[in-house]
Amino acid sequence: MSTGLITHSACLGHVPPLGHPESPDRLRAVLHGLETERFQDLVRLEAPVVGEEDIGRAHGQELIDSIRQLALAARDRGIVHIDADTALSAGSLDAALRAAGAVVEAVDQVHAGRLRNAFCAVRPPGHHAESARAMGFCLFNNIAIGALRARVVHGYRQIAVVDFDVHHGNGTQDILGADAHAFYASSHQWPFYPGTGSGSDHGIARFVVNVPLSAGSGSTEFRAAYEETILPALTRFAPDFVFISAGFDAHYADPLAQLRLREDDFGWVTKAICAVAARSCDGRVVSALEGGYDLEALSRSAAAHVRALMEA
Repeated sequence: MSTGLITHSACLGHVPPLGHPESPDRLRAVLHGLETERFQDLVRLEAPVVGEEDIGRAHGQELIDSIRQLALAARDRGIVHIDADTALSAGSLDAALRAAGAVVEAVDQVHAGRLRNAFCAVRPPGHHAESARAMGFCLFNNIAIGALRARVVHGYRQIAVVDFDVHHGNGTQDILGADAHAFYASSHQWPFYPGTGSGSDHGIARFVVNVPLSAGSGSTEFRAAYEETILPALTRFAPDFVFISAGFDAHYADPLAQLRLREDDFGWVTKAICAVAARSCDGRVVSALEGGYDLEALSRSAAAHVRALMEA
C-alpha cells in the first residue's frame, strides 16, 4: 500500500497579519519539497470540508459558533484577532475546515486499506486548540478530530497521538487526556509556550507522557526521550491507530525556539513511530503538519518525514 499526501489550496487562504510566522508560505514550502522525483509515488488527494459532527466530537458548540461568527466578521472587516497570536482572515474558516477534513479523509482512506499511511499538508495547525478555546495559531484541533473519528466511526478503541512539535500540544491533551483509551505523548522545549506539559503531568487517565527538553537540546536528548520513554510507553499502550502531530520547529534553524534537531532526526522518529505501529496496528498512521517556521528547514524536514512514511 501507498502513502497519501492530502492537502487543499484553500489552506493557503488563511492569511494572518503581515509578518506573522504562520504564513501561507509555510505550506508552499512543504509542498515544494514534495515535488521531486523521490515523491512521485505519493497518492495525492484533495481534502474535503470536515463535517459538523466530526468537529463536535472534539470541540464544544460555543467554540464552533464563535469561529464561524469571527470568520464572517473577517470577511467584512479584514483580520479579526482571537488573541495576540491567533487571527482569522476572509479565507480562514474554509482553510480550517479543509485542514480538519484532510485528517478525516486520511483516516477513512487508511481504514479502507487504500493507503498504508498519510501525511496531511495543511494549515492552520491544530494541536493548541482546546475543546473550548482556539489559541496558538490554531482554530480547530485537526489531529484530535481525526483521532475521534477513528474511534467513533471506525471502531478503533485504542487511539494514540505522538507530538514532536517544539511546543506542547495543550489542546490535544485537553481533548484526549481524560480518555482511558487514548494515549498522548509529547516531546517539547520546556519551559516554553504554552506553559503546559511538565514531566509530572500524566493526564487524568494516566495515558499522557510528557518529556520536556531544555533549550539547546539536540539529537542525543531527543532520541533518548523516544527510546527510553515515549516509544516503550506507546508499545505498552498497544494502539489500534497512531496519529502524529508533525511539527518541525524543533529544528536548529527555527526562529521561534531553541532546540537543535536536524532533518534526519525527524526521519528517524517517524520511522520509529511507524515501527511500533507496524507491530501493533498494521502500520495505520496518519500525520498532520503542525509548526515549523524557517521555510528551508521546514521543507527539508517535512520531506524527511514523508520519505520515512513511504519507507515504513
